[in-house]
Amino acid sequence: MKFGKAVVKGRVVILIIALALLIPSVLGMIFTRVNYDMLNYLPADLDTVKGQRYMLEDFNKGAFSFLIFENADDKTMREASEKIKQVDHVATVLNFSDIADGAIPKELLPDKIYDAFNAGDDSLMAVFFDSSSSSDETMNAITEIRRICDGECLVSGISAMVTDLRELCEREEAIYVAIAVVLAVAAMMLFMDNWIIPFVFLASIGMAIVTNLGSNFFLGEISYITKALSAVLQLAVTMDYSIFLWSSYNEQKRIYSDNKEAMARAIHETVTSVIGSSITTVAGFIALCFMTFTLGRDLGIVMAKGVLLGVLGCVTVLPSMILLLDKPLGKTMHRSLIPKTKKIASGLVKIFPVFLILFGALAFPAYYGYSKTNSETYYDISKSLPKDMANVVANTKLKEEFGMSNTHMVLIDSSLDPKDVREMTEKLEQTDGIKFALSLDSVVGTMVPEEMLPESIESVFKSDRREMIILSSEYSTASPEMNDQIIALNKIIKQYDKDGLLVGEAACTNDLISITSVDFATVNIISIGAIFLIIMIVEKSISLPFILVSVIELAIFINLGLPHYMGESLPFIAPICISTIQLGATVDYAILMTTRYKKERHLGNDKRTAVATALETSIPSIVVSAMGLFAATVGVAIYSDVDMIGSLCALMARGAVISMFCVILFLPALFMLCDKLIGVTTIGFKPKKSI
Repeated sequence: MKFGKAVVKGRVVILIIALALLIPSVLGMIFTRVNYDMLNYLPADLDTVKGQRYMLEDFNKGAFSFLIFENADDKTMREASEKIKQVDHVATVLNFSDIADGAIPKELLPDKIYDAFNAGDDSLMAVFFDSSSSSDETMNAITEIRRICDGECLVSGISAMVTDLRELCEREEAIYVAIAVVLAVAAMMLFMDNWIIPFVFLASIGMAIVTNLGSNFFLGEISYITKALSAVLQLAVTMDYSIFLWSSYNEQKRIYSDNKEAMARAIHETVTSVIGSSITTVAGFIALCFMTFTLGRDLGIVMAKGVLLGVLGCVTVLPSMILLLDKPLGKTMHRSLIPKTKKIASGLVKIFPVFLILFGALAFPAYYGYSKTNSETYYDISKSLPKDMANVVANTKLKEEFGMSNTHMVLIDSSLDPKDVREMTEKLEQTDGIKFALSLDSVVGTMVPEEMLPESIESVFKSDRREMIILSSEYSTASPEMNDQIIALNKIIKQYDKDGLLVGEAACTNDLISITSVDFATVNIISIGAIFLIIMIVEKSISLPFILVSVIELAIFINLGLPHYMGESLPFIAPICISTIQLGATVDYAILMTTRYKKERHLGNDKRTAVATALETSIPSIVVSAMGLFAATVGVAIYSDVDMIGSLCALMARGAVISMFCVILFLPALFMLCDKLIGVTTIGFKPKKSI
């Protein structure tokens, strides 16, 4: 009560502080860097990640792109090459005209050099940058190259993809939030009892969201997925806390005539309930921090922080705003659309065996679909992007015209015997799916002395410590054929140089596949274990955690199993994130009903009455909460052009509804079945009359 009274007394000061904090928070939002490259979240000790670092150290080359010129002659290519070389952070430009620049007669160059850079009327230009693939410097250079070429070339590669993705996300992010806000307000206006309280909720939650996003500045950078989803997710999962405070305040006003006293009591009630509820949500997000693929840590920290700020805002800023607007709020009350639930609850409890049978019948097909969906996810980030995006168009043309889907870089010791290098290069080139290999030896050939090669060309392939071989692959990223090719290439490389490395998008993605398959199991175990322990402590029971978690896990299996039966493929990050987010965010529905069920049994009611009462009183809160989460995410799912974001929001929206039905239908049935077991395994469960 002391805290509640302090908030009521200092309500004006609280609002002033909250508004003042918005200024540094907005500045923090503006200056927080956003990372658009998923491969940047791979562990630093992987060979593929080390190889990218070595390329920068030894060759001053990080990012790499192919530029496709249509109907361009040698003169046009030379002019374009000279202009592109002047762009900041362009390290090297390489095309057929650069190689055959007069220093080496064209007739002495191997045919494959010409074939590598030309296909029909189209010509290629390879551009190396002295910055990493997703750095701001590289993205700005890509933008400048496109401006210089004025539509005459297409830019392929992961750096171009990241550049296009940044532009798309920056354009859509504000719309995501606007859609979430509009639909969430509509849902609350319909399902709650006041016309303007949704706007008060949004003002309070909005302050917490801005503060959370601003505090990300101290993390250094966040991923584009975190930036796109954090505001929507924070709105969705913390709305419940505001609803609880409003309901408690209205209850207390019936008891206390003084609205300040009523609010102090409501804050006290809310702190007790919301802290217990938010712990499970925070635990779900913290579980993501245990992923080896550190995107999980990025999203987990930001969202756990957001939930805590949401709780703080709910018991400080929101009460202050409600008291300030108490009179207009009192004049805008209306009847909720949710009907009386007594008959519905009694009817559901009466036929509980039907739901027990349905629970058992759904378990196997749901789990089977869930296990298949996890193995059917895709890892090629380009598949999540619109087909008309400039980079996607460039990559498609590169594959169709030049037969190139991927580019590998092989790094070997520069002191290796030239004969061994030549032999290794031949074996690499003969590997299934490799279209050609470009190396110092392949450019020089057998007829051209290395001394005749321009220094600008030699520096592309050789440094003091390492030599580089460029391989062109016909196989797509993350395909089974690519996996086999990478294994074969690494085997050949290690035969000649045990420290040799295979670098590139496909090799990094292959590592990503290996890592996330382990992460999926790890995150699931940690999230289930943490939430199980929290429920056990909060409910003082051994059996209830099994029952509650089994109901929500079934909802998760159904949600993530449906894509398999619907023939859909999800982005790899979706199952990992959704399994923890849905568990953490919707287990509250089950905890709410369980708490009331225990209370009714403790008061001496029989199990049927206790279960029916718990169901009747919980349905309105569960429906409002689930519809809030659904409304905040479904619009983004429909609108987003980025499948990585759209899929996550679609799964969250669907998961909220599925969890709602599972809790309302299956949890009461399990209470009826396990009442005796719950009684002997739960502290404080026995009715008062028997104590």
